[in-house]
Amino acid sequence: MNRAVSALIDLPSGPAGAPNLPQDGRIQHAFTQPQTWLVAERLEAVTTVLEQAHQLAQAGNWCVGWVAYEAAAAFDAHLPTHPPQHHLPLAAFAVYDAPQSWPELPIQGWDTADWTTELTPQTFVDQVRTIHDLIRAGEVYQINLTAPLRNQLTGADDQAPLAYFGALRRAQPRGFNVYLDLSQTAQDGRVALQGSGVSHLLSVSPELFFHWDQGLLVTRPMKGTAGRGDTPEADRHAADQLRSSIKERAENLMIVDLLRNDLSRIAQTGSVQVPSLFDVQALPTVWQMTSTIEARTRADVGLADIFQALFPCGSITGAPKQRAMHHIVQLEAEPRGAYCGALGVIQPGGTSTFNVAIRTVELSARPGGNHTWSAKCGIGSGITLDATSGGEAMEWHHKQAFLRRAARPFELLESLRLADGELARLPLHITRLRQAAQHFDISLDENKLQAQLAQLQGEHPAGVFKVRVLVSANGGIRVEAAALPANPLSVKVGLAQTPMPLADEFIWHKTTRRDAYQPHTPQQGAFDTLLFNRAGELSEFTIGNVAIELDGQWWTPPLSCGLLPGVMRQTLLNQGKLKERVVTLDELPQATGLALINSVREWLPVELMLPSLSQ
Repeated sequence: MNRAVSALIDLPSGPAGAPNLPQDGRIQHAFTQPQTWLVAERLEAVTTVLEQAHQLAQAGNWCVGWVAYEAAAAFDAHLPTHPPQHHLPLAAFAVYDAPQSWPELPIQGWDTADWTTELTPQTFVDQVRTIHDLIRAGEVYQINLTAPLRNQLTGADDQAPLAYFGALRRAQPRGFNVYLDLSQTAQDGRVALQGSGVSHLLSVSPELFFHWDQGLLVTRPMKGTAGRGDTPEADRHAADQLRSSIKERAENLMIVDLLRNDLSRIAQTGSVQVPSLFDVQALPTVWQMTSTIEARTRADVGLADIFQALFPCGSITGAPKQRAMHHIVQLEAEPRGAYCGALGVIQPGGTSTFNVAIRTVELSARPGGNHTWSAKCGIGSGITLDATSGGEAMEWHHKQAFLRRAARPFELLESLRLADGELARLPLHITRLRQAAQHFDISLDENKLQAQLAQLQGEHPAGVFKVRVLVSANGGIRVEAAALPANPLSVKVGLAQTPMPLADEFIWHKTTRRDAYQPHTPQQGAFDTLLFNRAGELSEFTIGNVAIELDGQWWTPPLSCGLLPGVMRQTLLNQGKLKERVVTLDELPQATGLALINSVREWLPVELMLPSLSQ
């Protein structure tokens, strides 16, 4: 593609994603310079922009754009919001004559720091308490509470936003994905916004707002969340718990009832149906509960009418919608912007697909910043009377996992021992790499990998080597070998000064992303660092698992303590040379043996360097 990418759409071609509806494939298109921009800076222009976009699509054009949350009053003057952001139009659509083929997105060239929020833990607790008081007073049944997260995106060049969108899309795959570059001037000279403001919208929402095709209108609210489990058993348990949760089902049903009522305003009499209720959908980092509502629209209904009936989606307001939105203004400090609005595409002929703009990042180019953008992303959840501040905080943590995964480029990694031309424990390494590739939605060509490993074995028929297998985001494979010195008889290790963070996918799976381990660099004179979790339980070393001898038996911490499922660890467990049990820091003085184990060095006895009492 010669011209710069202006927009990308990657979404199901039909109302796909629910078990009872057909999967018709996906639409994946790129667009370059738009013919024109249709822009609504004021409330009175929003419906006009929607009508124009729909008409242009019916005439054969593609229209890609958004409607911001603060556009709600354009459809119903009784739906209050904060005053709109001056740096983002209330609605805008880029108009294109034809799509281009999907490009190969960059897999390098961006970096982000830690996402931060001005919402303090105490303020969050107070807000949840306020919502509970409102529910008890009969004001609302539920309020969707949100807060903005902020960050900075730095890039190697102007392609960084596109590369970052690719990373977000890999982190949250198979959703209703839209990329828009607002900085591009249209062929007729029109722009999406005047002056400084949001330059890119990157949406990888898993939630369908609505799909409208030949009179069939389908909406699928997403309400109810659970974190993915760290083992297959724990993962199944998490899904089962969500599926049977009275709280989550009640929360979902409230929004289903709200949307049934909204659809009835534009539906043919008797056509509103709920073909699927309380479906549990697997996303990479969370389980989500969805339900599907559909209706046949009346013959006189246009796109603006659908927005008037449904917008904003009840799943991101609460119920009743008007009262919930009234209190959202009191609870939240600033406009939501594109977040909680809708992004989507109107295809030639008029078929329309819009997401609920969650998992959506706004980028604003920083004045004078060389390839640097300010980044903003909202996060939130529905608060009901059964909700607790601790439980909702954990849900917010789970929902942010897609941002953590996309923070910077990474590769899958396996480290193997090659001794005299033989790769030790190769089947277990292949299995673990396959599981990581499936988890991160990375294509792994195992035949290609086996061929490269066989070539490496032929090149190193004698000696002992450390072999590294690296698999990139686009499935590229490379293998490396370096001579491995003999293990010393024993080495010294230090004890971490602080606990490890809550275990996540970059601890459960081996990758080049080692953020959690970086603060635990070995102290002077130490070979490695012994780690522990927030409960004071041993977890692992930074480069291997731990084996500890207590009462004549060698033990290793279970995976529930937060550690990588090491290949050597699994081998020794299978052989009966190790058993699993929780080992606490208090038990360290009673240990009669300590070892670092990994598949490269196998078994390395270690001596723990405890801090002196004088310190």
